[in-house]
Amino acid sequence: MHRITAAYEYRNRLPSSLEELTGPEHGVVELPLHVAWSGLRAFDLDQPRLRLSLYRTVLAEGMRDDLCCFLNRDILLELWPLLRTFVSRAIKEVWEEAFPELRP
Repeated sequence: MHRITAAYEYRNRLPSSLEELTGPEHGVVELPLHVAWSGLRAFDLDQPRLRLSLYRTVLAEGMRDDLCCFLNRDILLELWPLLRTFVSRAIKEVWEEAFPELRP
């Protein structure tokens, strides 16, 4: 996907604010097929690697409602310094432009 097109698509999926990210903080989360269409679908948020994997998957594949439903503001802020190294450049740029509190 062309970088400009990717950035446009990611920008259109953004919540209005990080406060809209009200997803769970603990437990097992099962992602729908339209988000996790290949591989693992259930993620235990109490296991750091699985939590990171869920956030990476939802940021890359989730629509706006998925972002709000499966991501949690506080966890995103905690994970972002590491997470930003695992997501695409387009995702990183779009999210950091929209939400300055994510910038390093």
